[in-house]
Amino acid sequence: MLTFRQKQNIIKEYQLNEADSGSIEVQVALLTKQISELVSHLKKNSKDHHSRRGLLKMVGKRKKFLDYLGKENPKSYSALVRKLGLKK
Repeated sequence: MLTFRQKQNIIKEYQLNEADSGSIEVQVALLTKQISELVSHLKKNSKDHHSRRGLLKMVGKRKKFLDYLGKENPKSYSALVRKLGLKK
């Protein structure tokens, strides 16, 4: 679970302008951070199947966001993937 301060830092880093808090780039960055934290939780708690299901839903949601961004703005997509260190 991300703290309020962590979310604010991610939003500041990936926002497009000062009022932006919900653009695709910000949402993908937040999901990526949540996914990485959940993966580390599942390494310790391998039998937590409820969290595993949530992880799969988050990964699917992030994939849909990235597919949309790739169609709408390929330049921003490639920059975001490179910045987050994702395989695409």
